[in-house]
Amino acid sequence: MIKKKYPEATQYVQGKIISVRGQVAEAEFPDSKPRLRDLIVLADDTNIQMEVYSTSVRNTYFCFVLSSTARLHRGARVINTGTPISIPAGETVLGRVIDAFGNPIDSKGAIKTSDRIPIYKPALGYYEIILKKEIFDTGIKVVDFFCPLLKGGKLGLVGGAGVGKTSLLTELIHNVVILREEENTVSIFAGVGERTREAHELLEVLTEKNVLSRVALVLGAMGEHPAIRFRAAFTAVALAEYFRDVMHKNVLFFIDNMYRFAQAGNELATVTETIPSEDGYQPTLASEMASIHERLISGRGNIISAVETIYVPNDDVLDQAVQSIFSYLDSTLVFSRDVYQKNLLPAIDILESHSSALDPQLVGEKHYDTAIKAQSLLNKATNLERIVTLIGESELTPEDRLQYKRANILRNYMTQPLYVLENQTSRKGTYVSRLETVEDVAKIIAGDFDSYAPEDFLYIGNTSGLNAKRN
Repeated sequence: MIKKKYPEATQYVQGKIISVRGQVAEAEFPDSKPRLRDLIVLADDTNIQMEVYSTSVRNTYFCFVLSSTARLHRGARVINTGTPISIPAGETVLGRVIDAFGNPIDSKGAIKTSDRIPIYKPALGYYEIILKKEIFDTGIKVVDFFCPLLKGGKLGLVGGAGVGKTSLLTELIHNVVILREEENTVSIFAGVGERTREAHELLEVLTEKNVLSRVALVLGAMGEHPAIRFRAAFTAVALAEYFRDVMHKNVLFFIDNMYRFAQAGNELATVTETIPSEDGYQPTLASEMASIHERLISGRGNIISAVETIYVPNDDVLDQAVQSIFSYLDSTLVFSRDVYQKNLLPAIDILESHSSALDPQLVGEKHYDTAIKAQSLLNKATNLERIVTLIGESELTPEDRLQYKRANILRNYMTQPLYVLENQTSRKGTYVSRLETVEDVAKIIAGDFDSYAPEDFLYIGNTSGLNAKRN
């Protein structure tokens, strides 16, 4: 029975369970040691699966139980299959919703494919990596202008709870996947430790727009055991690598939420009694982040472009888990609760956000120069804000008053009606090209709109329809 279910394994090592604590089983293998991440099954029931996580004491290993623990007990015989978790792969995975083990959870029946791949594998070698120096337009003004996304790069959406990270991620999926149907491109969405409601809403949108056939969704919801949430990220990355290397396609990779991946790893470290490190997180935090991000790279002729949301606990951006992600990002959009409370959406703190792609050789001289001037204008307005709060705008010098007004116009211009919020805001979503945004911002800085009120620029697309709104 074992051989039939795991034909790829060549040798089986038997052991026994010596303790069970919740979803963690401690197994002893006195004769031959299993490798980390090997799949262990109960000898009497191969549907009871465990994964070797770490060593405990000599010849003893902590294993995460990936199914029911009802039949586990001390002394129960277990067998090492010698292989890691594997999942189905190929074209038949597109349009489907699967869990961390590749099992379909969308009520559409079994996934019919003979291709199976392990969820763990080494990253590409140094000489296999390719760099794509090309901007990925998203149609969202504040993203394209201040934090452009590189093809093959990684964009992080960083912020606390309830400030619009998932909404903007869904908008990016809408604009990039739905509005721009690029040939030879597929999308992978990984829901790691987030609400099933949000995944269900995304599934409905993709189905309604007839693009689900080009998207695969991997879900490990927040109600799942941390071992399952943790592995959902690896499953999604393995699929992205398969489409890049085997199917020779470009991949758009979306993950919500990368902090929850770190949190799941921390929970696993706690139940295995691992001594914590900085901020109480697991000492393996850095290597766990590397195991995901270093596989999300472009190579072998195709690219992987990644967008990931990053929850900031207690709005503390210095949290160690958040900091461990930053070094892998090319662009970072920082969400602000103060901006959100002013109803300026997307609620981006422009001066805290940055992108390595904001380079004159990539975006062009005009875009770069305009962005630098815009940042300088917003920075000056921030310094004037305290004066305005204390004694009023009328006490500013005429020059400062003009600069302060232009900064408010610019900040309001960076708001935008989102397609995914049309039902909530009654505003029709807009797509604004990067070139249009650059032209409009240059006009704002030059004073072409000084006769307008800052409120006229709230939730518009480009400035072409400004007169109609004013009238």
